[in-house]
Amino acid sequence: MARNNNDDMLMEDELAAAFLTDEPAPVDEPQPEMPEAIPEDLPMAEEEGEDEWDNTDEFPGQLAVDVYETADKLVVKARTAGISKADLDVSISDNILTISGILSGGEDEQTTRWHIQECYWGEFSRTIALPVQVKEDENSVKAELKDGVLTITFDKEKVEAPKRITIQ
Repeated sequence: MARNNNDDMLMEDELAAAFLTDEPAPVDEPQPEMPEAIPEDLPMAEEEGEDEWDNTDEFPGQLAVDVYETADKLVVKARTAGISKADLDVSISDNILTISGILSGGEDEQTTRWHIQECYWGEFSRTIALPVQVKEDENSVKAELKDGVLTITFDKEKVEAPKRITIQ
């Protein structure tokens, strides 16, 4: 059967009706796809060769983490591929863990134009309220950077079970 080029297109009045009514389209009718909107405040290049979207000062990158516990340990893991130990800072205070650093290496002085830039380069930071009490002394915390994964292991504080108080 021959196909007509207009088979898949909505007629003008059907298109207007689909977008101008408050009623949802019937389920058995195909829904028209909306084009993905581009935010108006997105910084765009003004001239040829100006393809910079530099918002690194406003929004430092977020570090993805996994947090889990075993019987006696709390473990925090973060993918930190490409980051050296010297560019990482890990601190804990009052059961709040902060991991921050700089991921460098995305800049090349000879670059004239970016075509795709999906990798994050620059400062990152992540602050996590740990879900259980941990010991914060040096002997109870171990941080290791191996194969692009930062693993921080804490000894958990032993929490005594609540004591029942008898009422007299």
